[in-house]
Amino acid sequence: MAIKIIGTGFGRTGTDSMREALSILGYGPCHHMSAVNTNEEQKRLWRALAKGAAPDWNTLFSGYVSCMDWPSAYYWRELIDFYPDARVILTWRSPESWWESFEKTIVAGIATSQEPDSLGVALIAKQVFAGRPQDRAAAIAAYEANVEAVIATVPAERLLVHRLGDGWEPLCAHLGVAVPDQPYPNRNNTKDFRSTWLSLK
Repeated sequence: MAIKIIGTGFGRTGTDSMREALSILGYGPCHHMSAVNTNEEQKRLWRALAKGAAPDWNTLFSGYVSCMDWPSAYYWRELIDFYPDARVILTWRSPESWWESFEKTIVAGIATSQEPDSLGVALIAKQVFAGRPQDRAAAIAAYEANVEAVIATVPAERLLVHRLGDGWEPLCAHLGVAVPDQPYPNRNNTKDFRSTWLSLK
């Protein structure tokens, strides 16, 4: 089973809502940080990759049809080459609103983590944000650089920039599927995140 959709957007850009939307559209299961947090084998494999192990993408994504959020979003350059037929989705929100959500959720989780090998610390804090996730200016610069890199790298016909609130229509047009007769999902808001995932694993 090959990955058909690759998410390149940072966490807190609607990735969990997109995960649910893709599942509704038949592109599930969709890999997401939540899959790592709740599965010991996933945790072991992704932690090893974050430490420098050679990637075995088919094993890492065994059983999955799509991927969103970290950890996979950090490796999007490798993934778009490894899965050349996959469509690409960049979930997006304004840098300022992203930071407000990121600071209250993921930064808070990193600050309380007691596990230096956790993906929150070893991958997101140290690699995505160069050890400065709590630095607003540095974090926003990293966010904007990722957005610019995705848009500059992924061919326009392969890429959808899905802004928070865009809903079904652009997503379904990008994938060539019908719009479902149900509301677009709204998952994992700041309150939900803090109650469920505050301690990143």
